[in-house]
Amino acid sequence: MRALAEFIMRGRMQATLVVAAAAALPMLFWLSAAAGSLVLLRRGLSDALSILVWALLPALVWWYFGEPRTLLVLLGTLGLALVLRTSAAWSRVLLLSVGLGVIYSQVLGSLFGELIAATVSEIQALLPKVLEGMYEQMSVAEQAKLDSLLAPVLVGLMAAVLQVVTLLSLLLGRYWQAQLYNPGGFGSEFRALRLPAPLAIGLLLVMLVAPNFGVQLAMLMPLCSVPLAFAGLALLHGLVTQGKLGRFWLVGLYVSLLLFMQLVFPLLVMLAVVDSLIDFRGRLAPKNGAGPANGEG
Repeated sequence: MRALAEFIMRGRMQATLVVAAAAALPMLFWLSAAAGSLVLLRRGLSDALSILVWALLPALVWWYFGEPRTLLVLLGTLGLALVLRTSAAWSRVLLLSVGLGVIYSQVLGSLFGELIAATVSEIQALLPKVLEGMYEQMSVAEQAKLDSLLAPVLVGLMAAVLQVVTLLSLLLGRYWQAQLYNPGGFGSEFRALRLPAPLAIGLLLVMLVAPNFGVQLAMLMPLCSVPLAFAGLALLHGLVTQGKLGRFWLVGLYVSLLLFMQLVFPLLVMLAVVDSLIDFRGRLAPKNGAGPANGEG
């Protein structure tokens, strides 16, 4: 991957080739977003704009044919990269990713409304079997409320997937930047990620109470969980680096995420909330550390 990053930063033509070709190829839109964020993080918006515009052309073509993910992830990643470049604050980036998720959900809901409705109908038909006797014990009002939550939660989950892809693309771009210009800086920066207590608790409260203020607000539940999960991952990486946990914990974590995501993901969310209050890692950043991942200070 370092060789690809070096190729991207070799010149304007090479960078344009990668961001445009990756955006044009199916399922490689994340690579275009990562390459674009690398250029933006290093060179700034004014210098990178003439390169990034070439990635927008195939993304717009995909949009025309009913595939919005390329354009959404590309613009979302570049927007967050601009915030990261100006503020160097991952907590702000994670918070803004929730807003991006809301935009994603609105676009996905409008473009795939029929597909979502059909999926919800199938889920409703399966609920009595999945919940066994519990569904029949619910009152008519409770069943109706549960059914009404399915569509917004499903849209929120779809948007959360794009939100995660956007953040991973930005992380890859930042990792490349550190590899080229400040080796070790990315690891130090990510392991130091910790959400302020008001932000973490606020996200948790939104997850818990948002559906009570409107059925459509249920889509915020998965969207608000994403920043907390990333903060939970950063916490575990930090504890491993400090020697408080063995490296096998990370291996087990990522294997468990693949196999039992529905169990591990909430655990990461709760770890992030507790860490925002207790600060398990203490003050991580040593004064003689690798410094910011951008290699500029």
